[in-house]
Amino acid sequence: MLQPITHIQLFDGAMGTMLTGRKETEGILFEDLNVLSPELVQDIHRQYLKAGAEYLTTNTFGANRIKLKDSKFSLEEVIDAAIANARKVAENSSAKVIFDIGPSGKLMEPLGDLTFEAAYNNIKEIVQYTRDKVDGYLIETYADLLEMKAAVLAVKENCTLPLFATMTFEESGRTLTGSTPEIVALTLTSLQVDALGVNCSTGPDRMIEIVEKMRAFTHLPILVQPNKGLPEMCCGQISYSLNDSDFAFWTEKIVAAGATIVGGCCGTTPQTIRCIAHLKQTKTKSYKPISDTYICSATRLLKLEKGILCGERLNPTGKKLLQKALLENNFDFLQQEALQQAAAQADFLDVNVGIPNCDEKTLIVEAVKKIQEVCELPLQLDSANPAAIEAAIRIYNGVPMINSVNGNEESMQALFPVIAKYGAVSVALTLDKNGIPETPEGRLEIAKKIIAKAAEYGIGKHLLVFDALVMTISSNQQHGRITLETLAQLKKLGVLTIIGLSNISFGLPQRAYLNRTFLIMALQSGLDIAIMNPNDTDSVRMLKAFNALAGYDDNCATYIAASNATPVEIPVQKQSEQTLYQAIVQGLKGTTETLTNKELEDKTPETIINEILIPALTEVGEKFEKGTLFLPQLINSAETAKAVFAILAKHFKQIDTKKEKIILATVQGDIHDIGKNIVKIVLESHGFQIIDLGKNVAIEKVVEAFGTHQPDAIGLSALMTTTVDAMAKTIAELRKLPNICPIFVGGAVVTEQIAKEIGADLYGADALTTVNKLEELWKK
Repeated sequence: MLQPITHIQLFDGAMGTMLTGRKETEGILFEDLNVLSPELVQDIHRQYLKAGAEYLTTNTFGANRIKLKDSKFSLEEVIDAAIANARKVAENSSAKVIFDIGPSGKLMEPLGDLTFEAAYNNIKEIVQYTRDKVDGYLIETYADLLEMKAAVLAVKENCTLPLFATMTFEESGRTLTGSTPEIVALTLTSLQVDALGVNCSTGPDRMIEIVEKMRAFTHLPILVQPNKGLPEMCCGQISYSLNDSDFAFWTEKIVAAGATIVGGCCGTTPQTIRCIAHLKQTKTKSYKPISDTYICSATRLLKLEKGILCGERLNPTGKKLLQKALLENNFDFLQQEALQQAAAQADFLDVNVGIPNCDEKTLIVEAVKKIQEVCELPLQLDSANPAAIEAAIRIYNGVPMINSVNGNEESMQALFPVIAKYGAVSVALTLDKNGIPETPEGRLEIAKKIIAKAAEYGIGKHLLVFDALVMTISSNQQHGRITLETLAQLKKLGVLTIIGLSNISFGLPQRAYLNRTFLIMALQSGLDIAIMNPNDTDSVRMLKAFNALAGYDDNCATYIAASNATPVEIPVQKQSEQTLYQAIVQGLKGTTETLTNKELEDKTPETIINEILIPALTEVGEKFEKGTLFLPQLINSAETAKAVFAILAKHFKQIDTKKEKIILATVQGDIHDIGKNIVKIVLESHGFQIIDLGKNVAIEKVVEAFGTHQPDAIGLSALMTTTVDAMAKTIAELRKLPNICPIFVGGAVVTEQIAKEIGADLYGADALTTVNKLEELWKK
């Protein structure tokens, strides 16, 4: 547990920057230097301590089982040496030794092959080994919210030490996988880290807005460790665009924006930290927890308020096709249903997999994974099984709603610890062990009991959404009135309300009329959230119209947007073509074999590529560039297109189905290949042949591969500033070869200017830009 912070606190700066450019460190993993050159590492720690740092981070950014495969030493040897180095410097001072945890360097499922459990265990092992040796943990430079969640849980479930968690953001203001600062802050606050924030990313000037957005969604301390501006190439060396005075100027503004703890990332030195040490005299502000209610996916934030629509179509009750799909583990059906509800303007989706004779815990976990793979909407995890709910919350990417807790003591004891641990929002049913009260007053008393019990677990009533309970009027005509009166009474408690709308008409003819009329009556009585069928267009329009007429929709913006919404036009003629086209755009990999084979009944492979596949990928690319679609969806579409290509390739006769051949490699000394792998997937989806040399690739291996494969282009990637020099040397050696092909470069630290300085032919800012530039190059 982090002690209360009364004044701005100071972390140290970059370790890699201080280790770069020395003869004794050339070609050596920085983590290995803990063992090989302990005096050097200790000297850097000592300089930061003298500069005013109150937290010394161990030299362990890449010290985990997944990433440290190329080390000369065991993981335990590296960790022990790193901690010993920091401890030796920190002794006789008040400085805290914080164990530094970097990302795994792999893509999480479904983008890559790293499972949630593997990501969790990768960090769990480290925490269990180090928890008695350090003062806390810093999880930093993560770009995937789900990997961050796995790491946070691994720390919190295996120790009680302070935990700092910071993510890195792109120029777009989102993480690599599309999360906004608000979503990151909401999720990490819900998981109860001790401090959250941002590191690396852009220069400190661009971080001010990120901090402001985070501050609006958290009361926790915010840690900010910016780069010293943007990387530049000067005289063959990487430098950064800001001097120490400029860095201090912007860091002061970051503190004014709401940061509580500051330090430095790439390019910063002890002198940089010394220039911001005066901020330790600045008193911190106190912030209150947010009182509004939000849920989110990794890329979509939703405020729960009046007029919100929860899609009900992923509940198998009364839905034979969905029941059949669940029995057969046909998750393609669930994905398509989720996307259809999203297109029909649902705000979030209920997910229930409760069918007889199934392993509900396993089934709901897989369903959540598959739905989140293709659909951005937040989810409501719906089950009567507390174990199934916790399993689903655990792997859910974001902050979900769960359905549900009730006034039964057993229910509250089972679910409130889960809600408190993960920070989820929960539906609260106004029933208890005696059943559903027949009066509004009876239901209100249960609601009060739930609120009081939740408070014992530290759960505020803003995290509870009360279900007034709807029963059909076919069995008792007073059921509708009782629900309406209950809604009105619940609103007096200052809570949000929800009902399952369609229950009101069960067993009666012309149900749509009853449902729509009851919707308006319920909204008038105090309903906030309706669980209903978003495919009932008239009901959706009535919901939006009510909000506009009742003054809940500022400037009628939501009503106007919904009225103007039209289905996306697909530039092909036949419905079968539209289906395959949509499968590619939506990333529905499981449907491609059937749809592609159907197209092959009356089309040539070339026609399918030119009229369906390429236009679909073009649409995906345009959406990605506009920021309406994010990396997970881009990769899903690319993987789907790859699957189509693979099927089509079997039907070509003597026609060359492959386009140009490209070698890809992450340069020597760099053990991060996320960026390279993303580029590989997208290039393959466009038909290019890829020879992947992997990560930490020696210069001579790249040269040898050129001679062996005679590629049409070579792509080099680097994530760390410390390995840009290796990229430059690799290019220099390749330039000595006769008939060398075009060389393109990219990576988190590479810029257009750096690409030119080191002799590259092309700079790929992202995967799609790389594809477009290569396509343009070969057109000439």
